[in-house]
Amino acid sequence: MYELLQNLVKWLFSGAQWAGPDGIAHRLAEHVQYSLVATLVAAAIGLPLGLLIGHTGKGAFLAVNLASFGRALPTVGLVVLVFLASGLSMWPVYVALVALAVPAIVTNTYAGMAAVDPDVRDAARGQGMRGHQVLLQVEIPLAAPLIMTGLRLALIQVVATATIAAYVSFGGLGRYVFDGLAQRDLVQVLGGAVLVAVLAVVLDLALSALQRLILPSRSRPRPSGRTSTRTA
Repeated sequence: MYELLQNLVKWLFSGAQWAGPDGIAHRLAEHVQYSLVATLVAAAIGLPLGLLIGHTGKGAFLAVNLASFGRALPTVGLVVLVFLASGLSMWPVYVALVALAVPAIVTNTYAGMAAVDPDVRDAARGQGMRGHQVLLQVEIPLAAPLIMTGLRLALIQVVATATIAAYVSFGGLGRYVFDGLAQRDLVQVLGGAVLVAVLAVVLDLALSALQRLILPSRSRPRPSGRTSTRTA
């Protein structure tokens, strides 16, 4: 076990391992590209849908059941199916990743909107706000924490699942996992898995920092209300 860890550290920090088209730097850039593009496309689909369902109250059944659909989705099977239908392109991978990410975004966006106090909506309308003003100025700001949670969950799922790009002979960090399994190289398999896990943590922390930046008032600690007194 100790020898395996030593070999893993050497593999991860070897200068030669980071260089070239098969190096970690290139594979990492590919993986980030797959993950970010898929998450952005999923957000472009899922956010408007979740906001519409939450704002109108119609289609809640769809939002609730999308979560179950996302968990039951056979990602590898979908990739192979679209790959055979579309030929040698990255579209199958992106289709599978987007299909995986959309349910988490829709369900969390809807949950955030549904959690907004109806009295707050009524008060906003009572002040003369129209439907789109209530949505943009009241509902979205209040639902933002859960919306960001959905985006973070979707991104983590996509990063972990983007390894399937290597299953259909494309790049990314999954290349090390599949090539390592084919070559019976345990160090390479573990190295790929470690890199995917680290990337997921780093991107999640980045989104968490962005959330604190966007919602600064929610990240600041509330004053405790304690007062200090001096004794003579």
